Amino acid sequence: MSFFRGTNPSTGSLSAPSMQARKEEVKQQIQQELAVASAQQLVTKMTENCFAKCVTRPGPSLAGSEERCLSQCMQLYMAAFDKISQTYVTRISKEGRKQ
Repeated sequence: MSFFRGTNPSTGSLSAPSMQARKEEVKQQIQQELAVASAQQLVTKMTENCFAKCVTRPGPSLAGSEERCLSQCMQLYMAAFDKISQTYVTRISKEGRKQ
């Protein structure tokens, strides 16, 4: 009896459908981890750049103008990220259909 579902008892290897399913599972997991890393990088860069631009004199609290600046800066950053992401996904989809 095999410990792995989809294992061929005579060879001990995974069957082709099981191997393909495992590849897809790993691919999905990698894509998910890349998306999380990308989001973390976006937040880090957005925070660094918007803070440097908007907070001229750090103190115990933000001035109203600093809050507005940060809010606008972050909205612009997110809009740009969304547009770039959409363009990238569209491009990848088109290239995937060509193959």
